[in-house]
Amino acid sequence: MARKTKGRPISGWLVVDKPAGVTSTSVVGKVRWAFDAKKAGHAGTLDPAATGVLAIALGEATKTVPFVTDARKCYRFMVRLGAATDTDDAEGKVIDTRDTRPTDAEIEAALEGFRGDIQQVPPQFSAVKVEGERAYDIARSGEAMDLVARPLHVEKLELLRRPDADTVELEMICGKGGYVRSIARDLGQALGCLGHVEWLRREWSGPFRAEGGLGLAQIDELARTPELDAFLQPLEIALADLPELPAAPDGAVRLKNGNPGRVLSSKAAPGETAWASFEGKPLAVGTYLGGELHPSRVFNL
Repeated sequence: MARKTKGRPISGWLVVDKPAGVTSTSVVGKVRWAFDAKKAGHAGTLDPAATGVLAIALGEATKTVPFVTDARKCYRFMVRLGAATDTDDAEGKVIDTRDTRPTDAEIEAALEGFRGDIQQVPPQFSAVKVEGERAYDIARSGEAMDLVARPLHVEKLELLRRPDADTVELEMICGKGGYVRSIARDLGQALGCLGHVEWLRREWSGPFRAEGGLGLAQIDELARTPELDAFLQPLEIALADLPELPAAPDGAVRLKNGNPGRVLSSKAAPGETAWASFEGKPLAVGTYLGGELHPSRVFNL
């Protein structure tokens, strides 16, 4: 007999304003415990030293995680000039230094090369898999890797302020898979002075904003109470960028069983990804074809 998963069948999204010093995985565990939820996951890892938006999906909302992971994100971060580290952030060991410092004009000019569609090599200490192993596990053993460059779209990368000759605060809006540490590393190399991330904050991720996030102390205080449940956002908030198609009654029955179902709206173009709802509840995500939604994910709400 299959073992039953412990916890409540609660579904939705919680925005956490993650503090520095904790892992994304540990935050997921705390949120799952606080809600006594059967299932939980997150949409986009933050490094332990990073702060800001960590969107936690509970229950059926975990099926919508890819739509948040693929969404645009905004980061604010400080680059420390003059030194490279093995982790490309302040947590690592300094491996090289330079005495030269660029002017503001030189920084502005260099930033242009990091906008638009670029190729980015992940940090040695990253979760990228290399022949089945995580890069950070290989890096900890002292082995250097030739990681493959990955495409990244950078919508915005701007100089916010220059507190002193050694530090530069930047803001970046980018698509899926961006490494801020790689931006800091590569910018430092382009400027000839080297660089690494001193601190990093994710301001928003898709529909989720840091200013609406709960801190870990609040989560502890409200754990296992209706007051914490009130902070849960609906599953469908992650589907905001997709067309919503109301299902016909007969279509709703079919969709609930994982079959293509008739929908009453054609707001989606043929072949487009969309989601179907019935009586105010999300039913499924899938491909719109010929008046029907062909589901790839079905929500059991």
